[in-house]
Amino acid sequence: MTPLLYLILYTRMKIATRNVNGIRAIADKWFAERLLQEDIDILCIQEPKAFVTQIPQTISHLRDTYEHIWHESSTPGYAGSAIIYKKSLWSISWTPYFAGHSQLMDDGRTTEITLWAIKIINCYFPNWSPRADGREMLWYKLSFYETMVSYIQSCQKNGFEVIVTGDFNICHREIDIARPKENEHSIGFLPIEREKIWRLMESCGLTDVFRHFYPDLRDKYTRWSYRAGARPRNVWRRLDYMMASPWLITTINDCIHYDQTPWSDHCPVMIDMKI
Repeated sequence: MTPLLYLILYTRMKIATRNVNGIRAIADKWFAERLLQEDIDILCIQEPKAFVTQIPQTISHLRDTYEHIWHESSTPGYAGSAIIYKKSLWSISWTPYFAGHSQLMDDGRTTEITLWAIKIINCYFPNWSPRADGREMLWYKLSFYETMVSYIQSCQKNGFEVIVTGDFNICHREIDIARPKENEHSIGFLPIEREKIWRLMESCGLTDVFRHFYPDLRDKYTRWSYRAGARPRNVWRRLDYMMASPWLITTINDCIHYDQTPWSDHCPVMIDMKI
C-alpha cells in the first residue's frame, strides 16, 4: 500500500519537536496541558535528561491518551531522547536499535517510530561541549552526521518516506543566526558543520520545512541563551528543524515556531499535515 493510501485515513496530523532541557524541570510547567491543548499527535523530545524510571508523575495522566518510547543515556542527567504519540494512531511500530548504525545509540540521542510507510526520526545531535566521558566533540559531531546520512539512505532504500527532526545543534544558513559575521568562527556555525546539513539534505533529498514556507523570513530562532537577556532581545540561533522527503512536503500545510513558549531555552516547532 502506498503512503497516500495510508494517509487518506487522516485529514490532519500535528508533529512537534522540542528540546526540553530536562523533563523533570519542565513537567510541572503546563507541559502535559499544552500537549493536550494543542492536540499534538506526535511529540519528539530531546534532552529529557532522565531515566525512564524518573518520568515525573505529574505527566502520568497523559497515559490515557499517549504512549511513549524512551531512549535514555547511560549517564545520569545527560542527553537522551523520547517520542510521545497518540494511542489512537494505528500501525505504529518502533525499535530501540539502529541496525548497522550503532553510533545513533550513543547517549540515547536517537529515537524513531514507523507510522505506515513513514519513518519519523527524532535526534538530539551532538553539540559543542565535551561529551560526558570527556572526549572532544567536534569530530564526533561530524562523524555522527555521516552516520545519520547513511541510516536515512538505508531507510529510503527500503521504501520509506522520512521525517528527520530534533535539535540539530548547527545553524544552517546566515539567516538562521543573529550576527552571523561575529559568529563565523563559532562552534555550531563553522563552515565544516554547516556543510553537514547541506550534505544531509542533498544526499537524502530532504527539505528544511520551515524554509520551504518561509525562505527569507529573518529573526526566527528556536534557541536562546539564558544569559544577557538573549530571549527578550531575540538574539540567538535556529537549531531545531523539521526535514522531510519530497512527497511528504506536498502534505504539509505549515511549519510553526512557538517562540513565545517559555520553560526551556528551546521553543517547540510543529508541522501541520493535511490530506
